Amino acid sequence: MTHEFLITSTENFVKKTLAGAESGHDWWHILRVWNNAKLIAQTEDVNMTIVELAALLHDIADSKFNNGDEEIGPQTAAKFLREIGAEETVIEQVALIIKHLSFKASFDGQTYFSNELAVVQDADRLDAIGAIGIARAFTYGGYKNREMYNPEIKPDLNLTKEAYKNSTAPTINHFYEKLLLLKDKMNTSTGKQLAQNRHDFMELYLQQFYNEWDGKL
Repeated sequence: MTHEFLITSTENFVKKTLAGAESGHDWWHILRVWNNAKLIAQTEDVNMTIVELAALLHDIADSKFNNGDEEIGPQTAAKFLREIGAEETVIEQVALIIKHLSFKASFDGQTYFSNELAVVQDADRLDAIGAIGIARAFTYGGYKNREMYNPEIKPDLNLTKEAYKNSTAPTINHFYEKLLLLKDKMNTSTGKQLAQNRHDFMELYLQQFYNEWDGKL
């Protein structure tokens, strides 16, 4: 099975499956992560078929929208890849990447690692920070009917995995509980360089947000 056939078939499957998805986790998110992954991979020793398939399929069935089921994503991806004739070794690695990619998976400790995971994880984390990351955070917060900000509810910097998954905290808290932590969790040199600029933008945004909230500007 050629690389081109696998990628094109997967692209079409993902576009169809995620039609109508919450806009922070829709096809455009997938496309940005895919492009990020291809950029980062240029300086890494990786299997590009695995990188691209994992980037395309990483949110095919996000647990947030499937009652917290953390197995449905890897299972959905593996089932599809088998249907289009991908090699079993490729399917296994893609499924492992999807299972261990997310921020919440890091609460369990690092139980799996590959160069391909490093690239796709950085690509996904880049889309969670910076200007688009801010937009996605507030989009999801609105989707979940969360407060934008409440100065009486402080960020929890010692969240457990369950507390993180079940949080109903204001969206601004999410910056401190996840988004501002991602810069130092990047795996690759390219990922780290790109993350720094986006991190700095979030810091600037938060200062502006608080100034406006307090009527200083």
